[in-house]
Amino acid sequence: MKEKEKALLSRIPAVHLLAEELSRRHPGYPEVFYTRAARKTADLLRGEILKGRRDHLDRGEVLALAGEVLLREASPHLRPVVNATGVVVHTNLGRAPLCREALEEIFSVARGYSNLEYRLAEGRRGSRYEHVAGLLRELTGAEEALVVNNNAAAVLITLNTLARGREVIVSRGELVEIGGSFRMPAVMAWAGCVLREVGTTNRTHLRDYEEAINENTALLMKVHKSNYAIVGFTREVSGAELVALGRRYGIPVVEDLGSGCLVDFSRYGLRREPTVQEIVRTGVDVVTFSGDKLLGAPQAGIIVGRRELVERIRQNPLNRALRIDKLTLAGLEATLRLYLDERLAVERIPVLRMILKPAEEVRREARRLKRLLDRVGLPGFSFKVVPTVCRTGGGALPVADLPSWAVAVEARDLSAEELHEHLRTGSPPVVGRVEEGRFLLEVRTVFPEEFPLVVEAFRRFAQGA
Repeated sequence: MKEKEKALLSRIPAVHLLAEELSRRHPGYPEVFYTRAARKTADLLRGEILKGRRDHLDRGEVLALAGEVLLREASPHLRPVVNATGVVVHTNLGRAPLCREALEEIFSVARGYSNLEYRLAEGRRGSRYEHVAGLLRELTGAEEALVVNNNAAAVLITLNTLARGREVIVSRGELVEIGGSFRMPAVMAWAGCVLREVGTTNRTHLRDYEEAINENTALLMKVHKSNYAIVGFTREVSGAELVALGRRYGIPVVEDLGSGCLVDFSRYGLRREPTVQEIVRTGVDVVTFSGDKLLGAPQAGIIVGRRELVERIRQNPLNRALRIDKLTLAGLEATLRLYLDERLAVERIPVLRMILKPAEEVRREARRLKRLLDRVGLPGFSFKVVPTVCRTGGGALPVADLPSWAVAVEARDLSAEELHEHLRTGSPPVVGRVEEGRFLLEVRTVFPEEFPLVVEAFRRFAQGA
């Protein structure tokens, strides 16, 4: 080892001394973060010196580097990101962003105690479901409602309650798989019921269901194909047809809507998606759907339907394991209240606002973002507003294109993939998409108040921060 290297290594502070200095300069963190940051800083400096990448070392540099390492170590692992992918309900990025009303209610309930399971007027214990069940009955027209922690749980507990040990008849074309290994046949197996497939992938007739009915049939089930579409030579049985068949044989009908919505998108120029209200009106006995997709609320699985059946589901011991907490209830109640006036829902719920935003408005916002980026004067960067197509995401509206606009970014010395990597690992993280060799910032899914964050991310990247 060279003498210069030995001299530099000797100037690296002892871990415990560096940790003490960090705690004085950056108070308020758990002690373990100071020690961890000091050790990582020492290891980093030692590695640079031994590889010949550092020829000087002073106290100021060491403390600055240690401070940066501390901030990285102490930062939460779950972080906000800017969603510039153009996918509105992005499962990997947290699905539905919540409306202001939901955030305020969650904070209000989280900061102290609440009447979660206490009836204030009567001074006795109540049910946590009372806070949203009435709203769901009013909005959907169903007799009763129950909420669990997600829609997979809603399907699981419904099947386990109503069909354990018996057969459930489902069209082969509706045996869906949602992301994360959620497969309808697997859920049925875990629920303890027997899957009875009927029909073919592209065509199923009412007679297929009727011929499969036997003394062990517990349910007729319809699964909405919310994340894909079958086109061409197709035939599927409607919910109303299944209801009529079920009534004739005394068999309940369950429909899993997946991404259930309460707004008729066709009134706003988009492809028609069945609403929960419409499905309930067909007479389906139980309907299940998600809270954190097209509804735009926190993650939840919502069950609505006939009072007798929903009450049976509520009494299932599984419900204890699948129930939602006070924060979810607060956010869900606030979101559902907005749906009492569709105008307010469309205006204030972020998912609906993004999906229904006119393309021309998105174009104006893209131009504004481009101007902000141009003003930074980043050398080697160019920005251009281009037309694109966005998606709803979240297993919803699979064939509904959302005409949109994005800011295409080119960097003289970087490929689109390299540029994306730098931005999504920066601070703040900006997640965009690469398409046809271009890095795109899809403006439809970026909140206007996030534009300064995007500009700051580019500025930091260009400065090597």
